[in-house]
Amino acid sequence: MSYRFRHFTAIDWSGAVGERHRGIALAICSIGDDAPKLVRPGHIWSRPEVLRWLADDLLEGSLVGLDLGISLPFVDCEAFFPGWEESPSSARELWGLVDSLCQDDPYLGATSFVEHDAASRYFRRHGSREGEHFHHSAAQHRRGRFRVTEGAQELMGCKPYSNFNLVGAAQVGKSSLTGMRLLHGLDGQLPVWPIDSLPSAGSAIVEIYTTIAALAAGRRAGASKIRDRDSLDQALAALGSKPWRQNVPIDDHKADALITAAWLRANAGRPELWAPERLTPEIARTEGWTFGVA
Repeated sequence: MSYRFRHFTAIDWSGAVGERHRGIALAICSIGDDAPKLVRPGHIWSRPEVLRWLADDLLEGSLVGLDLGISLPFVDCEAFFPGWEESPSSARELWGLVDSLCQDDPYLGATSFVEHDAASRYFRRHGSREGEHFHHSAAQHRRGRFRVTEGAQELMGCKPYSNFNLVGAAQVGKSSLTGMRLLHGLDGQLPVWPIDSLPSAGSAIVEIYTTIAALAAGRRAGASKIRDRDSLDQALAALGSKPWRQNVPIDDHKADALITAAWLRANAGRPELWAPERLTPEIARTEGWTFGVA
């Protein structure tokens, strides 16, 4: 499988309010063992700039990993938003709904969606206040609703958070919703696995979870973040990569992107990662999946 991809890009994403975000980092590597490099090192990215880069500058034959949830839980309730008549029936329809309700939000923001009278009922938001449907699932998970892939992540030693959570450091919902606007904005230019079938050639996008790459690089789940060059080089070496040589200050966002790009290169050829046992056609169409969760 890896032969059909020649380049590997990992994008550490941010759903924060505003135009530019130090939490966004892009790293790229190619076949071989050279260390990944940061794209536009020193640049502070905006979300629309990432969209334009993917649409216009992505190298042919690239596997792109986005560190965000490409969809919301569906299987637990047989709906994204149970009880809301406008609830979509597929991930692509969900992206379109989010984008349509956020047309007035600049920089691919998604504030209008979570403040929408109907949508707001499903999110944990505004401090400790929870929407009435945040726990709406058969399991009644105390941390909110989860996708099937996130349940599988827990079995790997990860601690995922609900994409309906908009509170605190674990507010992954904001990253996911803004990411859905990015995916909708690409307008089908790049297939998004497994929502789209993986084509036999060309580039593709997958969802990534940087903790999976960090664990594979020898980090502990509770200490997966890297902020120094020595630790970064040790992690890259564990993934079969040469040391990182760019003369750029390192932070955890850049390190996440660099390590995950190397991890994508090392793991893109594993057939079992493209055919997870629990991934059904319905899950692929609605919830999607995290690449690396077998």
